[in-house]
Amino acid sequence: MTRLKIILSALLFIFSNLGQATTVAQQKFDDTKTGHQHSEEAPHAHTPDAALDHSATTAVQPSENVAHDQAGGVRLTPTQMRLANVQISPLEKHTYQAQLYAPGEIKANGYSSYVLSPRVDSIVVKRHATLGQHIQVGAPLVTLFSAEVASAQTTYRLAKAQWQRVQKMGKGTVSEKRLLTAKAEYEVAHSQLVAFGLSAKAIAQSAVSPADKLGEYTLFAGTSGAVLSDNFAQGQRVDAGIELMLIADESLLWVEAQLSANQTINIDTGTIAQVKVNQFTYPAKVIQEAHTIDQITRSRIVRLSVQNSQHQLHPGMFSDVYFEFSTEQQVLAVPEQALLRNPDGDWAVYVQDEDGELIATEIERGRRFGQLREIKGLAEGTKVVTQGAFFVASEQAKGGFDPHNH
Repeated sequence: MTRLKIILSALLFIFSNLGQATTVAQQKFDDTKTGHQHSEEAPHAHTPDAALDHSATTAVQPSENVAHDQAGGVRLTPTQMRLANVQISPLEKHTYQAQLYAPGEIKANGYSSYVLSPRVDSIVVKRHATLGQHIQVGAPLVTLFSAEVASAQTTYRLAKAQWQRVQKMGKGTVSEKRLLTAKAEYEVAHSQLVAFGLSAKAIAQSAVSPADKLGEYTLFAGTSGAVLSDNFAQGQRVDAGIELMLIADESLLWVEAQLSANQTINIDTGTIAQVKVNQFTYPAKVIQEAHTIDQITRSRIVRLSVQNSQHQLHPGMFSDVYFEFSTEQQVLAVPEQALLRNPDGDWAVYVQDEDGELIATEIERGRRFGQLREIKGLAEGTKVVTQGAFFVASEQAKGGFDPHNH
């Protein structure tokens, strides 16, 4: 019995201590939870430390704003600008010479050219000039034979002999009608040979030429120049009116520029232009402007004259034609090298703000004035990088800036 009491007493002691331990653990848990909540609320308490932390947070914000404002520009030191030859100039309005481009082709001067062609069906007997040869006016070019010319020469010989005999007989021997008839027949026969293209000397020789030479006649150059074409061969039969040779004076050539049919600019006679051929430039002057549109090329032809005293230009060459005009109003312009494309593909220039920062600013390109380009979208007096824009763009790329502040 005594033994059982001892065991029961021991069990009561153990359970009593276990309850106290549970109460203590619960109290510690509650205290811990309450302390954690206080620590979370601490940053919101108006304590000196909290105020310090809040001021530190607000101090960071302005620096972020400054970085954002500078994202579209770049700053250069005076040394950088000097070494890279970066030049900044204020925009000023001026009157410039505008340029208009058009493709062109060198042509023979149609007003001083001479086309050699037979006036009657003939056969080529002999050529006296070759392609590219420079000849003088009156030089023999080609000898032809024609049966019609032979018949006309025979008629001329008879008419001339009859007219000479009637003249010797006198008015008292022959009637006035016969005299007039003989004279008219002679004149008609002579005119027929002239119409066939025979020269005065050749017509005179027709009266005394041997029979085997009748029908042969020579065509001569009607102007000085170079033989630009000779589309025939000896022994070839050629029809009346076909072009045998083209003779042109190359000292003054034509340039035919092709302008778009939609081009509304009026190009007056006398307008100055520059013709560029094989990297060489020649001054030219507008002499004619077509008022109709070519049905094949759908372009408007403007004809210019160009001096070719050194014979460096030849018909058939292609050229670039730049027309020059004076602007009616003063405009803003910068060198072509000052223009660049931004990531969006738009044209821009670097503008210097009041703080000296260079910012890529979009503009609209206008007409071209030689090495200058008209720009729109900026005010007069704006300071723009006119030289060294590529270096500025490189420095901007190094800094990882985005020209659009994106």
